[in-house]
Amino acid sequence: METLRHAEHQISALNDLIRINNDRITGYKKRMDIMLDNDLEDLFFQFIYQSKQNVDELTKYIYLLGGKPADRKSLSGKFYHAWMDFTSTVVEQCRQTLLDYCEYSEDVAKSAYNKVLNDKELLWEDKKVNHLLNRQLADLKMSHKLIKTLRDESAAAA
Repeated sequence: METLRHAEHQISALNDLIRINNDRITGYKKRMDIMLDNDLEDLFFQFIYQSKQNVDELTKYIYLLGGKPADRKSLSGKFYHAWMDFTSTVVEQCRQTLLDYCEYSEDVAKSAYNKVLNDKELLWEDKKVNHLLNRQLADLKMSHKLIKTLRDESAAAA
């Protein structure tokens, strides 16, 4: 029985990461709709592709654990996107505002991965899962660093 609960906890954790990646995809698609600067379009496409790959990889492990992958966005993501919809209609979007929001979103994604990786109850028998999660987190950290650099450059130019 304990093994079943452990597998359910692992499936739940991986599904949380799928939801975060789905939120990230939706968020960057929405940002592209309100974006004023075309130079960010390629970067946002890259982040969308990155999250789609993450979802595909996480989905495979959920199936290996005998689970069903998440197909909906997280509740918190719904709040973020509702806020984004509201601000895009009320506040004139500038590069700085857009990049601030992108950095915040990358922080949320990194936090979700750190939560899963630091959960002491999640012991991955398959070391490939742990490696996968750490690689995806490293990719998110690089994305965050890039967004932060662009945001800081934008602030300096203003």
